Amino acid sequence: MGPVANLLAMDRTTLTAALKPLQKRGLLSIETDPRDKRGKRLRLTEQGMAVLMSALPVWTQTHEEVEAQIASGDADRLRRDLADIR
Repeated sequence: MGPVANLLAMDRTTLTAALKPLQKRGLLSIETDPRDKRGKRLRLTEQGMAVLMSALPVWTQTHEEVEAQIASGDADRLRRDLADIR
C-alpha cells in the first residue's frame, strides 16, 4: 500500500480509510503481501476494472480541459514544479 499512498500523496491511514468503501462495494481486494506479511497488496476486481474503464474517458477529458487553461501551455512543467514542492 505504501507505493499507492506515495503516488496519491496520502498517508497510509488516510488511504486505508478511503479504500474501505471501495472494498465493501467489491471494487478492490486488499490482500496480504506474500513476500512480506506486514504489507498489503491492492487488486482491482473485475467489477473495479470495469468502473475504472468507464471513468477513464471522463478523467482524460477533464485533464485536457484543465491543461488547456494553463497559461504557459506546459502542463508537464507544472507537474514537475508541483512535485518538487510536495
